[in-house]
Amino acid sequence: MGITHITVRGARQHNLRNVNVSIPRNTLTVVTGLSGSGKSSLAFDTIYAEGQRRYVETLSAYARQFLDQMERPDVDAIDGLSPAISIEQKTTSRSPRSTVGTITEIYDYLRLLYASVGQPHCPNCHRPITRQSAEQIVERIAALSPGERITVYAPIVRGRKGEFREELEDLDRQGFRVRIDGEMVELTEGMRLEKRKNHTIEAVVDRIILKHLPGETKFDTRRLETSVLKALQMAKGLVLIGIQGMEETLYSSSMACPDCGINVPRLEPRSFSFNSNYGACPECHGLGSIYDFDPAKTITDWSKPLLDGAMGPGSGSAYLLRLIKLAADKYKINLKQPFEDLTTEQQNLFLYGPPKAEASRTGFHGIFDYLRRNLEDTKSEGYREYMMQYMSATLCPRCHGKRLRPESLAVTINGASIADFTGLSLERALEHARKMHFTGRDRIIADRLQREIIERLEFLNAVGLSYLALDRSAATLSGGEGQRIRLATQIGSRLRGVLYVLDEPSIGLHQRDNQRLINALENLRNLGNTVLVVEHDEDTIRKADYVLDLGPGAGKNGGHLIADGTPQQIMDNPASITGQYLAGKIEIVAREEPRALTGNWITVENAHSHNLKNVTAHFPLGVMTVITGVSGSGKSTLVNDILYRALAKNLYGSREEPGQHGRVVGIDQLDKVIQIDQSPIGRTPRSNPATYTGVFSAMRDLFAMLPESRERGYKPGRFSFNVQGGRCEACQGEGQRRIEMNFLPDVYVLCEVCNGRRYNQETLTVKFNGYSIADLLDLSIEDALPILKDIPAVNVKLQTLVDVGLGYIHLGQSATTLSGGEAQRMKLARELSKRQTGRTLYLLDEPTTGLHFDDVRKLLEVLHRLTDLGNTVIIIEHNLDIIRNADYILDLGPEGGEGGGRIIAHGTPEQVATVAESHTGNFLARHYNLSPQALASRNGTSHAGPQPLNIVAAPDRKKDARGKFIVPPKKTGVPSPGAAKPEPKGTSKAKPKKATKSKAATRAKKA
Repeated sequence: MGITHITVRGARQHNLRNVNVSIPRNTLTVVTGLSGSGKSSLAFDTIYAEGQRRYVETLSAYARQFLDQMERPDVDAIDGLSPAISIEQKTTSRSPRSTVGTITEIYDYLRLLYASVGQPHCPNCHRPITRQSAEQIVERIAALSPGERITVYAPIVRGRKGEFREELEDLDRQGFRVRIDGEMVELTEGMRLEKRKNHTIEAVVDRIILKHLPGETKFDTRRLETSVLKALQMAKGLVLIGIQGMEETLYSSSMACPDCGINVPRLEPRSFSFNSNYGACPECHGLGSIYDFDPAKTITDWSKPLLDGAMGPGSGSAYLLRLIKLAADKYKINLKQPFEDLTTEQQNLFLYGPPKAEASRTGFHGIFDYLRRNLEDTKSEGYREYMMQYMSATLCPRCHGKRLRPESLAVTINGASIADFTGLSLERALEHARKMHFTGRDRIIADRLQREIIERLEFLNAVGLSYLALDRSAATLSGGEGQRIRLATQIGSRLRGVLYVLDEPSIGLHQRDNQRLINALENLRNLGNTVLVVEHDEDTIRKADYVLDLGPGAGKNGGHLIADGTPQQIMDNPASITGQYLAGKIEIVAREEPRALTGNWITVENAHSHNLKNVTAHFPLGVMTVITGVSGSGKSTLVNDILYRALAKNLYGSREEPGQHGRVVGIDQLDKVIQIDQSPIGRTPRSNPATYTGVFSAMRDLFAMLPESRERGYKPGRFSFNVQGGRCEACQGEGQRRIEMNFLPDVYVLCEVCNGRRYNQETLTVKFNGYSIADLLDLSIEDALPILKDIPAVNVKLQTLVDVGLGYIHLGQSATTLSGGEAQRMKLARELSKRQTGRTLYLLDEPTTGLHFDDVRKLLEVLHRLTDLGNTVIIIEHNLDIIRNADYILDLGPEGGEGGGRIIAHGTPEQVATVAESHTGNFLARHYNLSPQALASRNGTSHAGPQPLNIVAAPDRKKDARGKFIVPPKKTGVPSPGAAKPEPKGTSKAKPKKATKSKAATRAKKA
């Protein structure tokens, strides 16, 4: 009998507490539990890591030289392990050159197909182009000619300006007669043409009358063939044939347009690659967009001074900072002033630099010029990707976002170019691929390629991605979409006997589409594979064959196996929090009544970007609004691409253009807009929660003030691991070293000098309450909080992190190890710890990513707290618990892609539940245990959804002469008769003293 289980004994990786588990093979097993309970440590850092390590052992000697540097997971034994493949959230490339087509390799098959059987056209006149040999040209002429006189011309020049003195002298020397601009001309010595006029110059190569061969019906074409070859040689592949009584015809032996003379290079697969110079648009180099640095992104905090926290990239360059100070001195600008308070001219001076004549005196050409030069000079792909996040794209004016050169875009199959095909939704692309029809030789060549393309498109549609397009940039995909793309690829590979480890593939998926994902996971299992999924989704847990529940808490309070077995066994176990939620014994309670709408709105009019159908969307201010709808219905386009970009452009001067829309009204009611997405808080191991939240600066200042530091002359920089002095120079303060693997992803190994401590021994001897700076970075946030509680700025920030459920994360934990959901909550906590104005709009994109049922409850408390401060919170979300807690819902749909882009329902959760066309409403109606008809009669609403509200949008925000936004004064209203008049200036009224208790009474109360 074969091995039936994967057995793990004594797993102690990260916070795992000597865990023993036995996972049945060839099953769909779900690992669940609170965030930070150890799910990923078990699934990825233990089981998958050991599988990868054993795989490397089977490779060549070159691979095995790294084995002693690859750490073995902290586990006693793992038996029954299969070759492992991980499908994680962060494995999708964030490069702007990566698309859905390149990830799935469908684009590679398309390039080969178009290069093999594509029909080239002239990019100028769109006339079909075919390559003809001299023999084929002669045969065609002979077929057309009835035996009259044929004139063979060599078109030397066609429609170009110039004198062409050398060409004419050459033709005269060879003795050719010449036709210039349609007229026969006698050549003379030193002859030249009018320079500013377009000319055509054609040499008369031969005049021939075709005659029949003796005793045959065929013409004697030997002389004609010689003349055609001569003309082709003289005119670089072109020959013009004039037949008496017929129109002149231009033939080409190369891929050139007979009318325009434009040469099309020989078609190869690389001709259609936007990553190759042979196919990429020469203007944008295959990106489809022209990128430049964006003020809204480069200035990370407009409320701070430029050199004190406002500037993002470049802030670590002493050279740039010195130039900025010189420019500030020259132009008398106060650098201690918040950047947002500077005039537009002063802001532009720092960003774009002074005029060239003045810049030469200071050497300062602007922050953007410095960053551009750094980007051009760097050879590091990692640094290039880091800088790209501070840039914004504008559509390439030459290729209009299609990435390829005109000659490649002019090649078609069934009337569609390769860019037309990749621009279709995957659903329509599948239909188009099935309708491709080929004949003869083309059919033999295209058959296998067409089948591969169709199969891969079918798999992508099967996992609920029909709304995506092949040209969709990988950088815009959510973690769940990226995983489902790789999942479809794995299903298509038809591998058996493999262990697949997935990390929350349901991210970004509407409840309606969950079953399609579960079917894909079951198909993978039915092939004979073991599927191990880290997941919080209720439907996936219920459909699993086996469940592992870790906990009971997070961080040091987690790492135990609380329950394992079938979903029913988990529900029957009282120790499992997950089981209690599944069984309905614990539930997240919605607010009794939604917040009352304030009457203030911000409105996006006539949004028609991507698949939006001229949508006019009203967002209430001062409440929590949730945007729902099936995947691909247009939520991100409406909120992120249009609303956020339009607000950022108006409030911050962002250069990133919003999606197509009419206008956005009501902007004057806001002073800030903050987008909290799932992008990483840092892209290198140097970034961590301490540096991101600003806690690390206060910690360094604290250690610099300690007596021992003052005796040794240590400054705050001594305690930074980013500069020389106090850091470990072996790893340059990273605590680990990167090993480049040519055949696998890069591997990070612990620094053998500092053992991951980041600092040298002299720095580590300085301690605060018995803790060195490295000790504090190794603590979890909830453990560090009581030690640093006496530092007010640090206390507030750490307490907020605990409140959002991130207390289990370590202060110095690498940003690259944080999930998208953890990164988003980190950003949310940073915003909560700032001073609130009550006029801020927060945009969140699926904040429940990676959250357990119990963590969602904590998140809701934080979101309600943020809204109660008077702010506006807009959330894109599929989680029903978040949706039920909304004050207002906008539901888009009804389907994804071209079938979406409309507002199906709006109003309170109960109002949306009455709309039969709304998929979200159907799930809400089930939750309320009432049919849509019953809810309709109760709420007095129709099935078409709540009636449109009478919304009066505020006017557009105005600017003063400096370009700054004018903040309207608060409306005080007309004082009623008898109302107290305002006190004249300079007078004051004594305030009544508060009633105070005596000290004796206070002591008595305490007693």
